[in-house]
Amino acid sequence: MKAMLMRQPGPPDALVAADLPPPSITNPSDVLVRLHAAGVNPVDTKIRARGPFLPDTLTAVLGCDGAGVVEAVGTAVSRFQAGDAVWFCHGGLGGPHGNYAEYIVVDEVVAQPKPRSLDFVHAAAGPLVLLTAWEALYDRARLREGQTVLIHGGAGGVGHVAIQLARLAGARVATTVSSPDKAEYVHQLGAECAINYREEDLVGAIADWTGGHGVEVAFDTVGPEVFKRTIPAMAMYGDLVSILDPGPGLDLSEARVRNLRLSLELMLTPQLRNLSEALAYQGSILRRCGDLIDQGKLSVYLGETFPLEAAADAHRRLEAGGMKGKLALAIA
Repeated sequence: MKAMLMRQPGPPDALVAADLPPPSITNPSDVLVRLHAAGVNPVDTKIRARGPFLPDTLTAVLGCDGAGVVEAVGTAVSRFQAGDAVWFCHGGLGGPHGNYAEYIVVDEVVAQPKPRSLDFVHAAAGPLVLLTAWEALYDRARLREGQTVLIHGGAGGVGHVAIQLARLAGARVATTVSSPDKAEYVHQLGAECAINYREEDLVGAIADWTGGHGVEVAFDTVGPEVFKRTIPAMAMYGDLVSILDPGPGLDLSEARVRNLRLSLELMLTPQLRNLSEALAYQGSILRRCGDLIDQGKLSVYLGETFPLEAAADAHRRLEAGGMKGKLALAIA
């Protein structure tokens, strides 16, 4: 099969085209998928630059998100048969089991029926960001109707679906953006308040929006400096969730005074630690997101699509920053 392979960590050109043996079904619950598209996520670029999450797994095929058609199933599979269209978040953390390829094998609990209203490239762009935003807002922060929530990077991959999920929960949303064009976009998604972080003071803008109260929930999708700057924008007894390491030497004195609940979100943990119940739970989240998409209540914005062979170009585009939504690879 054709695949984009990483033999050593490095720049985008570390991704090279290769012919690999296709994977085969080895467990009764396995599903063999011929991939039509793969999502491209920041975690892919980090693994490419630094090395796989899983030890001793070079050479590696990257790509956590996939969408395609079932080719064969294991003897214990009951939910799928050959010809079914599926989407999923699985693989890409090390070794040959990634979605920058023509085939992948996933467990039945991981795969879900592809939303009928999405083509394969849009479907492949969705799973990782949908699962991340869902777990961060609904599971870590326990977001409730009527709460105020700040979502950083609202026009980005995770941010744009987080805004929609927050609105579906009945929350009021503020978000940070880098341009007037992105401000217009996040308003269309349902954000009340768009803060241009290049021109506006975050704490002052949030104080104005909340009448000095601060936000009850904040979701950091950017990193340590944003995490630190968000603390004084929080309401007392609020929830602050980050998908990134807040960094060393973090002064939490103000967070303590505010009685903040701090949470970390890494949706890859079930894969990294082989947590079967958590993998099944993520499958159920993805199924619910698919239903919301088909009902027209949730959408995934696909900024650009690249052919599989141009995976390095997709990484360069993602690392350049400034884009809206997600990237995907189309697999012929």
